[in-house]
Amino acid sequence: MSIAKTLTWLVLIGWIAGGTYWHVCQIKQLCDGNPKPLTKTESSEAFISPALDIQDGSHFHVTSENNLSFGRSNGRVVTGAVEPQLQALAGYLKQNPKKILTVTGFYSSIEENNTSFPTLGQARADAIRQYFVKAGVPQPQVRIDAKQLDLAFSPADSIYGAGFAFAGATELPNTVAETSLAEPAVSEPATPESPEPAPVLRAPKGQTEEELAAAATYEGIFKPMDLYFPLSSNQFIRTKDNDKFFEEAKKYLKQHPDKRLTLIGHTDSEGPDDHNLRLSKSRAEAVKKQFIRKGIKSEQLVTDGKGETQPIADNALPAGRKANRRVTIVVQEQKM
Repeated sequence: MSIAKTLTWLVLIGWIAGGTYWHVCQIKQLCDGNPKPLTKTESSEAFISPALDIQDGSHFHVTSENNLSFGRSNGRVVTGAVEPQLQALAGYLKQNPKKILTVTGFYSSIEENNTSFPTLGQARADAIRQYFVKAGVPQPQVRIDAKQLDLAFSPADSIYGAGFAFAGATELPNTVAETSLAEPAVSEPATPESPEPAPVLRAPKGQTEEELAAAATYEGIFKPMDLYFPLSSNQFIRTKDNDKFFEEAKKYLKQHPDKRLTLIGHTDSEGPDDHNLRLSKSRAEAVKKQFIRKGIKSEQLVTDGKGETQPIADNALPAGRKANRRVTIVVQEQKM
């Protein structure tokens, strides 16, 4: 074979090999060492922030192509992109104090919970609730919940959205669902239906539990009196005033076996609603046991818990939260 033919064959073989490599490795991306093609969720161009869509029947509706967001494993809410919509919602709640809004915080199983809440979702829901409280919405008007979902993270490592539902709604609007490009719109709020007055908050009468207990004065067994507790204790702080209440109540109940002494537990707004409700009932039961040991009959003691729903001071203040952690005692004049 001549040198010319040999060179021709070598060129042909090289051209075939080069073409095969280019097609398989560069076009098909099938060779080892090639970067993995970006999937829809991995591509920065493919990620679409879900829309905000909050609705209360035909009475109220706001939408935005943007949404509130949270960093990965972070409970702090970023609201800048949807401030007008959230402020409109706050205004609607303040105009309709009988409305109860439940905020559901979403979280992923791959996130870490570094908050004081049982789940990251509850921490996120509470962050949204505190936003509305700062906007002037009474805290008992906003409840919190949590839901674990398989969330998509943005290229900036954030998640978007939360759930918003009003009392009486048949389903939970999921604002991490399909994106809507509707412009923000607010319908006229409905006329309030026999609105219930918001709780009247007062300045705390002390900065510590001991000061609050000392400020609770005895005005008679038919006037509510608050008992306070040291941190992490179910033993209420005794004072001469609550001792006086107990002694007078004991005498009265002994003379009137058909009468009852009620003990109602309350908490601050820290933590999930259901936990606070259980805690308030537990504190009331603890006081009941102490009263039984002091000589009041069990059947004349009635306990209940209101959780965080009946604050007497601002939960945004440390002293306010301490003032709200209490058990209220009072003798009922009527038959139970």
